[in-house]
Amino acid sequence: MEAFSVCQEVSTEIVFFDLETTVPNRSGQRFFVLEFGAIVVCPRKLVELESYSTLIRPKDLSVVPVRSGRCDGITREAVANAPEFEQVADKIFSILNGRVWAGHNIQRFDCVRIKEVFAEIGRPAPVSVGIIDSLGVLTEKFGRRAGNMKMATLASYFGLGQQKHRSLDDVRMNLEVLKHCATVLFLEASLPSMSNGSWHSPPTITTRSRSNTGKLTYREETSKKSPPTSPGHQRTVPYTRGSLGKMTERVKNLLCKAQGSQPLNNLLKHSHSVLR
Repeated sequence: MEAFSVCQEVSTEIVFFDLETTVPNRSGQRFFVLEFGAIVVCPRKLVELESYSTLIRPKDLSVVPVRSGRCDGITREAVANAPEFEQVADKIFSILNGRVWAGHNIQRFDCVRIKEVFAEIGRPAPVSVGIIDSLGVLTEKFGRRAGNMKMATLASYFGLGQQKHRSLDDVRMNLEVLKHCATVLFLEASLPSMSNGSWHSPPTITTRSRSNTGKLTYREETSKKSPPTSPGHQRTVPYTRGSLGKMTERVKNLLCKAQGSQPLNNLLKHSHSVLR
């Protein structure tokens, strides 16, 4: 509750949300919302303040496939006893209205579906105070180094597991992907030479050692080349396999703690402005 009150005082919360829908199999067929999931996040600390998810039963149950073509996908049986959208509309409205909306490809898909389902029950749709579409943001800032920029591809790129195509799981994965991308951009902005492989250790290294008197002494060592290695002896390198990923994870955690200085979307903009 303390984090919630702090965020209320300083800025508008961000709500990451996702819809699962039917997949039209012919031209002109509409989408039917089957699930809504959302987490409300403090923009300064990136901590989760609240979450909500619900399955939704379409009025015509026959539009839902008996078997889903997706792993862990939603079936007709799963939504048979779920509430209809009108029964959960108040809660969804309260979660979304007056907040910054965030999600992957929400501008072209989820936002449109939200307007459609509220119009269908004759109610005004919730209104956002801003939109962060991670598909657009990451395509522009992160580039296509992660392939087609779909959530499943991005999650695979960062080793976050398989996308489940369930609203709440996908929303949390979306937030983790953004944290990882922001960390990489932060590192590249701070050490641009490291990203292109031209980073070198400084020629002069200051070391310290403890003398016989117990006092610390300092000395400078100058090295222009690496010491030769003996046969069968492998030279030590600065980073072992996988250690860069661990370093990235530590920086990501530090970023989360340091979010009191600037929101995530500002961090992304700042990181990329340095690169440009």
